[in-house]
Order: sequence, then structure tokens, then C-alpha cells
Amino acid sequence: MRRSRFAASVTSLLLATGLALTGAATAQASSTAATGGYVALGDSYSSGVGSGSYISSSGSCDRSTKAFPYLWNAAHSPSSFAFNACSGATTDDVLAGQLGSLNSSTALVSISIGGNDAGFADIMTTCVLSSDSSCVSKINNAKAYVDSTLPGKLDTVYNAISAKAPSARVVVLGYPRFYLLGQSCLGLSDTKRSAINSAADYIDAAIQKRALDHDFVFGDVRSPFSSHEICSGDSWLHSVNWLDIGESYHPTAAGQSGGYLPVFTANAS
Repeated sequence: MRRSRFAASVTSLLLATGLALTGAATAQASSTAATGGYVALGDSYSSGVGSGSYISSSGSCDRSTKAFPYLWNAAHSPSSFAFNACSGATTDDVLAGQLGSLNSSTALVSISIGGNDAGFADIMTTCVLSSDSSCVSKINNAKAYVDSTLPGKLDTVYNAISAKAPSARVVVLGYPRFYLLGQSCLGLSDTKRSAINSAADYIDAAIQKRALDHDFVFGDVRSPFSSHEICSGDSWLHSVNWLDIGESYHPTAAGQSGGYLPVFTANAS
């Protein structure tokens, strides 16, 4: 999701107010990917923003050696690996700059995309800075976009992937719910937390439908993130990260290795 916009917005808030890899995952090999190449596409949830250990050559894309695509490649050694996911990517960005590594020998593709199209950064900025009603209104606007526009955007990306890599198994990863509700927890109100969780469910449902209609596989990460949301005792998601604002509301290294990686591994073959 878009790091720079959220970073700038939350930085202004701070100025104004003064204010982990499982054995089962590594054991499950993908015979399909072993005979062909693997290409990782998508936004910051695939590039690994929030997990640290960023690859210097990736620049502002913030690709991490602790992101699930990098971990999966290290464990399974496909014939080739292209790590193209980039922080801030939208569907248009994927089409414009991430598909060049796809070809007829590509056997496996992963992608997380759609959150930035639906305005993830604007939603979180509004919910952090503004009232409950403003937060809910922003989320309702995003849901309307998910209904009216996002499916066509996803169709265009998915069609392009299929055209360039017709033999590939494509795994579309969703987004986790952010908050464990019903807990005593500093930060946003229960109204905002519940609305944000509902937005995650809403976009996941839309992404899943489009993925399945294209005969792709949908990897649902909400279950492994259950009990590891913000406000839990063992969160796999950053809340507002004071040391690096851009990592806010992104998975930690444990969220990549314990949440995304097992889901992708289970669906990669």
C-alpha cells in the first residue's frame, strides 16, 4: 500500500499533537514452481514494508528479505525468481512496470493489489486524524469504489498476467483485518476499528471473486492473522510506528513469515 502518502499525513499528525517462518511452510514444496520461474507482483504487503531488512537496490519499493516472496524463493529454489512487488503500487502501476518478467515459462505468480486503488492511505489518515463519522464516511466511499470500479481494474491486471504467463499458477493474496475488537487498547475508537475491519473484509470479498472468476487461487490471510491483530497480545501488524511512520499498518516480519508465507505456500502448488 502507499507508504509515502500515509507517512506524510501521519507525520503532520505527530507534529500537531506532539505526540515470524513455520516448519510446515518450509516443508511443503511446490513441484510446479520448481520446474519454472516465480514472479512476485503487487503492493507493499508483497514487497514487505514493515518487516525491515530492505534490499537497498529496490529503492522506494522497499522490497524486504523478510517478505513472503523472498522467503518462499529461498526455501523452494524455483528455476528463476523476479521480485517486482513495490510499495505504493496500484493496479495501473502493476500494468505499467511489473509484468516484464512474465513469460511462457513462468510457473508461479503471486500478487496482492487493490488496497491502494481503494484509497488505503487516505482511509487510515482520515481515521487517525478525524472523527468517527469522517472515518466511516471515507470507508463507505471506498466500498462504493470497490463495487463500481475495482473489479474492472483487477480484471485488466489478471487478464494481462494470463496473457503473458498462460501456464502460470496465480495466487492472489488478500489483506488481514487490522484490529482485535473488544479489547482495552489505546488509539482509535471501537467504531473506527470495527469499520476498518469491515473494509478489509469488503475488499477481500471483491478480490476473491475476481480471482476465482479468472481461475486463479485466492490466499486468505485473515485466519492466520486472527489473534495477531493490533490490540492483541502478539500483534503481527504495526500500529503507528514512531520510528518509521511508513511502516504503520503493515505486517511485521512475523506477519510475513507466520501469516502470508504459510498461506502462499499452501496455495502455490
